[in-house]
Parts: sequence; C-alpha cells; structure tokens
Amino acid sequence: MQSSSQNETICFLGSPGAFGGGANGIEMLSTHISIVLLIGAVALKLKRPVKLPYIDLSTPELRLAMCERELTLNRRTAPALYRAVHRITREHDGRLALNGQGPLVDAVLEMKRFDGDCLFDRMAREGRLTAADMEALGGAIARFHHSAAVSSEREGAKRMERVLALNERAFAATELPRGEVEPVVAACRAALARHAGLLDQRACEGKVLRGHGDLHLRNICLVDGKPLLFDCLEFDEDLATVDILYDLAFVLMDLWHHRREALANALFNRYLDAAGEETGLGLLPFFMAVRAAVRAHVAAIDGGKAPSERLSEAQAYLRLCHGFLEAKPPILVAIGGYPGSGKSTLAAKIAPTLGPAPGARVASSDRIRKALHGVAPVTRLPPDAYAEDISVRTYRAMAERAEAVLRQGHAAIADAVFDRPAERARIEAAARRAGVPFHGLWLDAPAPMLIRRVAARRGDPSDATPEVVTAQLARKGAATEWTRLSAREEADALAHAALAAVGAEAATDTFTTPPFPRHQSRSPMMSASSPMYRFLSCTTAQYMTATVRTVKRAVTMRELEALFEEHDFNAFPVVEAGRVLGIVTKFDFLRAFAFTTHQIVPHFDELMNLTVAEVMTEALVHVDPDAPLTRVLQLMVNLKARSFPVLDAEKRLLGMISREDIMRALRETTSQ
Repeated sequence: MQSSSQNETICFLGSPGAFGGGANGIEMLSTHISIVLLIGAVALKLKRPVKLPYIDLSTPELRLAMCERELTLNRRTAPALYRAVHRITREHDGRLALNGQGPLVDAVLEMKRFDGDCLFDRMAREGRLTAADMEALGGAIARFHHSAAVSSEREGAKRMERVLALNERAFAATELPRGEVEPVVAACRAALARHAGLLDQRACEGKVLRGHGDLHLRNICLVDGKPLLFDCLEFDEDLATVDILYDLAFVLMDLWHHRREALANALFNRYLDAAGEETGLGLLPFFMAVRAAVRAHVAAIDGGKAPSERLSEAQAYLRLCHGFLEAKPPILVAIGGYPGSGKSTLAAKIAPTLGPAPGARVASSDRIRKALHGVAPVTRLPPDAYAEDISVRTYRAMAERAEAVLRQGHAAIADAVFDRPAERARIEAAARRAGVPFHGLWLDAPAPMLIRRVAARRGDPSDATPEVVTAQLARKGAATEWTRLSAREEADALAHAALAAVGAEAATDTFTTPPFPRHQSRSPMMSASSPMYRFLSCTTAQYMTATVRTVKRAVTMRELEALFEEHDFNAFPVVEAGRVLGIVTKFDFLRAFAFTTHQIVPHFDELMNLTVAEVMTEALVHVDPDAPLTRVLQLMVNLKARSFPVLDAEKRLLGMISREDIMRALRETTSQ
C-alpha cells in the first residue's frame, strides 16, 4: 500500500508536466519496498515510505539518498539503463515539481524502459535462453567482478555465518513446517563448518568484493543483444559484499530452479573461462544451497500469491537446497575423436549430470589453446599455433586443469582429439593422481561426415579444416582401448549412451526426453510391504536372459534376415574375441533399405550382401548385472529401446535384458 502522499506523487509523475506527455497509459509494478511506473519509454522507480528491520525509507531525505545510491551502484553494470535521480518538490503555489526550489517531498529514479520479454527469467521459462546467451552473461559478470571494489575484511566464514543466521531468523517468521526447515538449516551449518578455512582463505586472496548481491534471472535483461545486470542490492552493504562465486551462485541456482541445468553448467564454465578462476569450486554447491534457502523464506512470505502457492514454491526451494548439499563423487570423463565428431556437443550434454552442482568443469583443448595465445575462443590461430610443442603444452594444461578441479571434489570433462597414446596416458594419470574414477570415450564417425561437419562450422573455437581432418585420419590414432560410441547417432541418444557408459543419469534439461516425467517424484514414498517396493529391489541379473544368440561382423544381411526369422529376436549383440563391438537390430536392417529421391535406387542383392559391420550400431548402451530394474526401465523409456546387453566390468557379454523380462519381473513381484 502506498501512502496518500505517494498517490499524489504517482499522479504527478504520470502527468504531462512530468513524464506523462504523449504516453498511452501507465503500468505500475510493486515490490515490498518499491513502486515502478512504466510510462512510454521511461521506467520510474519510487521508494515506499517504509521502516523495516533492514531498511529505513521513512523520510524523503532517506528515500533520496537511497535512489542516489541505487543510481551509482547500478551504473557499474548498466549505465545506459540508469539515467538520473529527480527530486520531487513542493513549490510555493502548492504544486509538485521536478527538481524545483521548494521543500523535498519525494525522489524518483529515472531509467530507460526495456522490453519485459527480454528479462532472463521470462526467457528461461519460455525456453528462449541459449548457450550463447550464457557465454555473453559469463563474460559480463566476469568483467563486473574484475572492476568491483575488493573488501578489506579477511573473515569469509564469519560473513557467510551472518547470512545463515539471517536465513534462520527469516525461516522462524514463516509458517514453513519445522520438519522441512530444520534439516536444511543443519545441512547448511555443517557445510559452513567444512568450508570455513577455504572461505577465509578466499577472503584473504581478494575474492570477496562489493558485488551485485541480488543476481537472479529477473535482474538480468537482454538490451541491444547483450545481457545487462541491473537492480543490484543497494540497501545492505554487508549482504552485497560477497565471494565472487556466491554472487554467481544466485543465477546458477535460479537456472537450476527453472530446470535449465545445461544452461547453468554452460554459464559456470564460461564464467570460469572469462574470469580465469579455477579455485573455490567446492564451495559452489554450498553457495547455491544458501541462495536457494534465501529464496525459500522470501517465497514463503510473498503476499502476492495464495498461501498454497507460497508454500509449494518455498518447499521446492527447500528441496533444491537439500539436493545441492547431497554428496556427489567427482569423476573424470575424457571425450576423444576427430574434428567434427561432436565431442564438445556431447560434453555440454553430459556435463550437468556429473559430480556436484552445477556439473562438470569442461577442459576443452580448443579453448585452452586460444587462452594460451591470449585470444578469444573464436579467433583463428595461425598454423604454427598447432606445432608439436604447442600441442604438448595445451594437453598438459588441460590435464593440469582437470586434476586441479578433481582435487576440489568437482567433476571434470577433458574434450580433445586424443589420437596419440601419450595424450591419453596423461589424462588418465590425472584421474589416478586425484584418486577418482576415469572413463575414456571415443566418438567414431565416417570421414565424409567429419569433413562435412567441419566445413560447415562458423564461429567455433575449433580451427580444424577438412585438410586437418584428412591428415589426422591418416595417422590412424583412434583410442581403441576406450569405450567407442558412434557419432552417427542422434545427439540425445549418443548422450544417453555416454552416460550409460560412465554409470551416470541424465540431468533434467539435458535431453529432449527428461529422465523422469515432470509430474513424477524421484523418491516416491511407499511401504516396504508394497508390491512396487519389491519391484524396486529387483536387479538385472535376476531377470536377464543369460543364453544369448550373437553374430559376428562378417555376417551378411541375407544371413541376418534368416536369423531374425528363425529366432524372432529384435537384436543380436555383435561379439568377436569375447569383446562386444556393438549391436544389430531390425531397425538397423531396415535402415539399410532407406534412401531419398536424390539417390540411385539401390540394388536388392547388393544390399543383402552388406555385412553386419556396415549396418550395426556401435553406440552400445549396456547395463551392469547389478543395475536396478527401475534404472533399466527408465533407460528403455528414454531411448524407446526394446532391450540392452548386460556386460561385466571387462565388457564381456553376460546376457540380455528386454521389455519382456521387466514385464515378467513386474508380474512376479506384484502378484506375491
């Protein structure tokens, strides 16, 4: 509620004598401490005459001072948006005036109005934010942090303790169930105790500065194609003086809340690139959790929403907070393959899933090489930048970065060609020294596909040309000892196969098909005596078919057709020398007969003489014998698959698990 004096002020501001000349109307937006008037091309911000525990705006002089403070602080990031502060005065004739000679009545901050559709929170909800937006945003935040004033205080842990104490007082004033709040409070306190030394160290290193303080998606907008940070926290210097990663954590958390995990991971990586920041990564889950806790108590008292809606939103933030603080082990995944095989695309797909939030740090040889030369990622380098000694430096820097990330408890992805044994040995050694699991993936693709993709690239960090691809193929350096996946597969299917190979599960927005339906809880509560509870305990080994018919690569399509007819199987694993090389399905068989109107119609006999090696699927999605049937079922739903091979740790075939096997498990467990 605005006071009657502000009603007069609002009417004055909308009049032709102030800002209302030629405007077709006034829109008004309200918060608990501000009123924003949208008049034509102008946005005007009034401070409410309130006195709260954390801010006093009860007099015109205090409101003027706060408007001036807001103008100064926000011009650091959005000078074109924040224009001026105007004094509203009472003149001798009793009328209000802008910047008159009479006594001060109020103050207003004048801003350039922007299109509300360009607010990042709206763009996130509507799926319009892109990885390119995240790269631009990461650069904007990094530049802001580079120029911001560093705090002289050296007690980073005490600063975060004050934030937790404020959160706890705020929770106490809400109606949120204690049983939901107390575990979050305890988890945040435990995390603070674990990280106290690192927080103090970072404060001593100058990582705490006068930041934005309120950097969520609604305070970022796209203006002239560039992200602008606006509406920073102006009324509390202590709350706005933060670790740079705590400042970043607000928008990372907000993207996670909007189920845009892949964008959060992209922003995380591009910010670190732009800021040259590789330390403190272990703090990010804690920082994101604290930001979620802040939003939880703010949502719980949002008077603009119905009580049930307030409760639901606050509880969602509490669950998010708790999830960020759950322990997730680090892992190193190396993705190799020739230029054009899709390594960077796959890395971006699977990174949000690996390790603690916001996912894996991606160490890309292309980006590292550009950084070593001091140029932007899309700047083309001369041929001598790819000399042997430079490549050795690049791969060494990539391995060192990955190892440093792993030692902080975070996951890492190494993205490079890896066609030389020494480079593969170096990255595997990094994981070994850090004491974390390593998985190497090699993306196979036919030469014409690689050359076509590389020739079509524009604005890419890779400088590879078709000639480079041809030269690298001639070296025949494919990583035969790593898990080989077919780059011919559709991107989501390839990512699912990669995650299956490393034993991980897809993040929410990584793929077109989410791993869990949006309406379904990941942890449904049920009695131990429930039939579905018995199904949850079933493993692949209990229900797989152990006797499996396999084929070799030399089997012809004609022979394969006869096998399909004889056994009525949908797929046969391709096995040679005890090693599973891929799988051939009825779909693979039929795909050989598909052709477009631009092709010569193939001869039937020629197609029937093709071999399994020429038509099989090499991107093999397999499961472990100990895998729960619930996970296998979810993979089947995600991939629309009929069956999976079951492999042991040495990649030997143990059996097949099919839809029919899972249906049998459901019948047996639910009929008992």
